[in-house]
Amino acid sequence: MSNETKKIKNRYNRISKIYDVLEGPMEAMTMSTWREKLITSIEGDQVLEVGVGTGKNLLLYPEKLEITGIDFSEKMLEKAIQKTKGKENITLIEMDAQNMSFADNTFDTVVTSCVFCSVPDPVKGLKEIRRVCKPNGKIVMLEHMRSHHTIIGKFMDMANFFPLYTWGANINRETISNILKAGFKEEEIETQDLWSDIVKLIEIRNKK
Repeated sequence: MSNETKKIKNRYNRISKIYDVLEGPMEAMTMSTWREKLITSIEGDQVLEVGVGTGKNLLLYPEKLEITGIDFSEKMLEKAIQKTKGKENITLIEMDAQNMSFADNTFDTVVTSCVFCSVPDPVKGLKEIRRVCKPNGKIVMLEHMRSHHTIIGKFMDMANFFPLYTWGANINRETISNILKAGFKEEEIETQDLWSDIVKLIEIRNKK
């Protein structure tokens, strides 16, 4: 594990006790609706969620699905484990998204939500997702990223230090560009703006 990954992991471990409280207002306003929209985009039975955090998505999945969730922060994962006690269809594992131990072509759908603001090497993490998702499988992402509106984008660049050094999230990541760098083609990617051009629902068909 790189030094940068250790730093981000430690920041999430440190803030895990109050993470749900910090996100409470956003969840109450819109985020819970966006999460439901994300889950309805799933295909197949074998689902991987990368970066489960404290487990906000996990109780939204239909029980007929086999859910594997990973996170590199053991303290965040402890919160998710508490929320999913008794859910036999959910398996949670401490694992780094940049170096997954799953075999190639394992999952029908891979899910992320507000994850690729935090992965230290996002292109490497996206390549791993492409690897473990089955050919013609689906990747669905609910992600925030840098705005391309000039003033808003510059503000996000200036303000990025605060979330980055508080818990490890970048608010100015160019996630669509990173998806293309990871080997996906433009024609495989569909995006829907949920909040301006900052929060997007991204659906990718894994052609390989």
